[in-house]
Amino acid sequence: MGDLTATETMDQKHQEDLVRLRKLRLMDDAFFTKCFDGETACVKLVLQIILDKPDLDVVDVRTQVFVEHLLNRSVRLDVLATDSEGRKFNIEIQRSDKGAGRKRARYNSSMMDVNLLEKGNDFEALPETYVIFITENDVIGLGEAIYEIERCFIKSGKRFGDGSHILYVNGSYRDDSPVGKLMHDFSCTDPSDMCYNVLADRARFFKESKEGIAVMCKVLDDMRRQSYQEGMAEGKNKNRKETALNLLKLGTISLDDISFATGLSLDEVKKLNEDKPA
Repeated sequence: MGDLTATETMDQKHQEDLVRLRKLRLMDDAFFTKCFDGETACVKLVLQIILDKPDLDVVDVRTQVFVEHLLNRSVRLDVLATDSEGRKFNIEIQRSDKGAGRKRARYNSSMMDVNLLEKGNDFEALPETYVIFITENDVIGLGEAIYEIERCFIKSGKRFGDGSHILYVNGSYRDDSPVGKLMHDFSCTDPSDMCYNVLADRARFFKESKEGIAVMCKVLDDMRRQSYQEGMAEGKNKNRKETALNLLKLGTISLDDISFATGLSLDEVKKLNEDKPA
């Protein structure tokens, strides 16, 4: 058989994307953010169950929110929601244990605070915030469904009460409780197997309707293109480093000139020079 035509290649990738789509779950970041984008009903259900607040009402939901820090590291929040009392909720999906580190949760919380208080406002104007990590595995390791973390006074154990909350939800937890059923739904590939209709309907839209499938196929195609570009960039950077090492071995070219010739920063060249074999 000869090489595939451009049209045949596109059709093949589309079929591969359809197979991938059938396997996606709410525990997969790309599918989760699409299903929850602007969907107050879905976020409302999740927050009511996790926080055990049946009266909680969500009024605004945004996904993939870029929170910029001009001097230091910025973050992208999977979901940022607001309830009727002005409380803010950041919900993160993490399949990797490493991505759900405790200092990551701390940083997300601090970045929310920095961006929620306008210049000149009193600190008491800071809204109550919740950072919620839904993790595929039990990253805390104590077998509980939900881990609630707050600052407290060490000796008395009383809560500090600064309005900052961090929660870890164990995605592997299963029982007949609301959170056990919720985590079951987050791991389902088939919407028909889900317990909560509001989640099943949203998942079904993106897996079974013509419009939803088109949206998700574009998301998967964008992810593929991004991975390709990142791979190319990584390859180019590797080649630049190899070139720099070869130039360093000559011993006749200044570090500044090597930096200019390869496009690496001077600090990178200095590091390569320090680490190169004797």
